[in-house]
Amino acid sequence: TDAEVSTRKKTFTEVQTERLDQAERTVLIKCPSKLNEKKLLQYLSSHGNVRSHFFFENRGINALVEFSEKSSIASLQDAVGIPNAAEHHVVPFKSRLFTFTLKNPVSQPAEETPLHLSPQCHLPVTDLIQKLCLADSISSQMYILLNEYQLTEENIKLRFLACSLVRDFARAYFPDSTVKPFGSSVNTFGKLGCDVDMFLDFHDTRKSPTKMKKGPFEMEFQMKRLPSERLATQRILSVIGDCLDNFGPGCVNVQKILNARCPLVKFSHQPTGFQCDLSVSNSIAIRSSELLYIYGCLDPRVRALVFTVRCWARVHGLTNSAPGTWITNFSLTMMVMFFLQKRSPPIIPTLDQLKELADAKDKHIIGGYDCSFVSDLRKIKPTKNTETLDVLLGEFFEYFGNFDFRRNSINLRKGKEVNKPESSPLYIWNPFEQDLNISKNVNQPQLEKFIAMARESAWILQKEDKTQKIINKEPWGLATLLIPFAKSNSSKTKNRMKGIGSETIRSLLDSLKLNNTTNQQKAVGK
Repeated sequence: TDAEVSTRKKTFTEVQTERLDQAERTVLIKCPSKLNEKKLLQYLSSHGNVRSHFFFENRGINALVEFSEKSSIASLQDAVGIPNAAEHHVVPFKSRLFTFTLKNPVSQPAEETPLHLSPQCHLPVTDLIQKLCLADSISSQMYILLNEYQLTEENIKLRFLACSLVRDFARAYFPDSTVKPFGSSVNTFGKLGCDVDMFLDFHDTRKSPTKMKKGPFEMEFQMKRLPSERLATQRILSVIGDCLDNFGPGCVNVQKILNARCPLVKFSHQPTGFQCDLSVSNSIAIRSSELLYIYGCLDPRVRALVFTVRCWARVHGLTNSAPGTWITNFSLTMMVMFFLQKRSPPIIPTLDQLKELADAKDKHIIGGYDCSFVSDLRKIKPTKNTETLDVLLGEFFEYFGNFDFRRNSINLRKGKEVNKPESSPLYIWNPFEQDLNISKNVNQPQLEKFIAMARESAWILQKEDKTQKIINKEPWGLATLLIPFAKSNSSKTKNRMKGIGSETIRSLLDSLKLNNTTNQQKAVGK
């Protein structure tokens, strides 16, 4: 029942379905600058009940409006005109993106109370640091960071709307298709401003096998056959990419990257302000999103630690938005998960334990890989571990600062270090495609830089005189770790680096020096 679902933690699929449905009843309106909120809602209500709405800034004021009934959108679309094509000719595609302007702006009084605008990007690191200094423990500092960086309810609605608008195009060719977000938009670990990864799904789940068994005939559609699934994917994305490029309102900078390992179309969606990556259904990526969703829901410390470690890594130039030999956010997230599995008692279960709890409906075999794990969060016993985040943060740096990366790899299925199957500097098993290393791109200097920074951070947290720093109004705790470490520390760093392969120490220290200046700018700029 609905009441029963709303009291417990919803499953990943329930949340997805609900949000996709919400997005189908939603429109986006570019508003006039002198807007009276009451008047706008009054007008919209003439087309049907408005269930929720919010305003945000993106090249002017915009409103996302969710109706209770899908039919209200058709009613509104009927009342909307086509732009005046004096200087431009328009592509007559009628979407759910509208521009409202006032007919006689002078007579309309402006809003008495200013509109509440929902933030769509996070606080710059420098402002965050000031906020952190006011907290009373590292644990509360970490929750402040989480609250500033995590996706808001409004931002998530906007992400699902972007997918829903792309789906309107896909449906012109494939009426049954859906477009769903995956990755950071849905796994509870996305930060404000991150890209929207979306995929096109053709699996029509509504057909029950029982329906197909009826009658005396085996029946199937006649469909175009191609030599490989990859070619089919490339053709579909190529056409939809062209479609968005030629006809999609607000879709700009469309790039088709069809020869990548996973073919995709990249584009900027101006109305929502998102950078989007569209690919074709990738079931394993969805399973990874759901696995992280489960871990993120099990204990609040999980997300607080992940967001903190990722912010720390970005400030120190350990991660980078450009692809390269850096550790990725996904790898870092998996390292945090592994660390939490290794606590005593463990804070989150291993993937094998989640698989043991799975029932028949949780069974997923994808391309020969067993991707089954429990989806109902109630079946997972809560942890008995009561360690504070103050402890966990220091222990995380301590653990990986002294991890034997030369010999061991990180395996989340078993929750223990296993011998490396091959010689990549950092080896993290892909939780589902067991023969893949998700951190294959990371080179030795980058790994050693990570180890050095982890040791430095563990050392700072142990040595720090918190009370003195608070009295002196100096940054302390997490705030200290989010300021790029000064060059004066490099001699200390050298001492703490004993025991790390000396052949790359020289290049490492040089890269630290280089990076510190650029990171300060990058961290502030992001």
